[in-house]
Amino acid sequence: MKNSLNRRRWIVAAALSGAIGLAGCGATSSTATPTSSSAPAGPASGGGSNARSGPASGGSSGTVTSVSTTGFTLTTSAGQKVTVTEASSTAYEKGTSPTTVSAVAKGVPVLVLGTTNGTTITATQVTVQPIDAASTTYKASAAVPFQRGAPSKANDDGQIPKNYTEGSGTIVSGANANQATEAALAAYPGGVVDRVVKLSNGEYEVHYIGVNWPHHIFVSADFKVVGAN
Repeated sequence: MKNSLNRRRWIVAAALSGAIGLAGCGATSSTATPTSSSAPAGPASGGGSNARSGPASGGSSGTVTSVSTTGFTLTTSAGQKVTVTEASSTAYEKGTSPTTVSAVAKGVPVLVLGTTNGTTITATQVTVQPIDAASTTYKASAAVPFQRGAPSKANDDGQIPKNYTEGSGTIVSGANANQATEAALAAYPGGVVDRVVKLSNGEYEVHYIGVNWPHHIFVSADFKVVGAN
C-alpha cells in the first residue's frame, strides 16, 4: 500500500512539473485564456510548429495556398503552414482600400490579424497584398525556419529592454496588439504571432512561434521594432 501511495504522489508531481515547464514563457492577464499545449505536427515543410499557446491576439503573413468555404491556408516565408478561419465579421482590405472575401485567392500574399491558437487564426482582418510597414532604420536578421530537433539560434538583435524577464508583462488585445503584430511581422516575416504582451516600460513583447528564431520581438510604444531574441 505504501509503495502504491508513493508511486501516485510521484505521478502527480511529474505532471505538475510538465505543466509548469510549458507555461514558462507566459504572461499574466486577468482575461487571457491559460496557455495550453499544442504538439508539433512534423517538419516545417509539412506544416510543423513549435507552438505552445492559448488563444490570444496575433497574426501571420504569407502566401495563400488553398481556399475553402470557411477560410484558407497560407504558407509563411519560412515554410510554416497556417490555417485561417473566416467569419461574417471578418474585414478585408487590398493594400489600404476595402475589398471583399473574393480578393483572397491562391497565390496572393496576405496579412492576417485575429485570435491565434497555435497555428490556427480566427481572422478579424485580412489584408491582401499588404504594404511593407517595416521600419527603414531597423536592420533585422532573417528569421530561422523551424526544424524539429535543431537548437534555437542564440542571438540578440537590436535593443532588448533593460531588466527584461521572460514571462513578464500583461497580455493585450485590440488596436495596440494589432499594430505591434504588424510591425513584428514586417520586420521578421516567417512565423506566427501568438500573443502580444505590454511591458512595464510601455514597450511590447511580441511572442513568435513557428520558427526557431526569434521567439521574442520587441516593439516600442510608437510601434517600431527595436530588437529581438
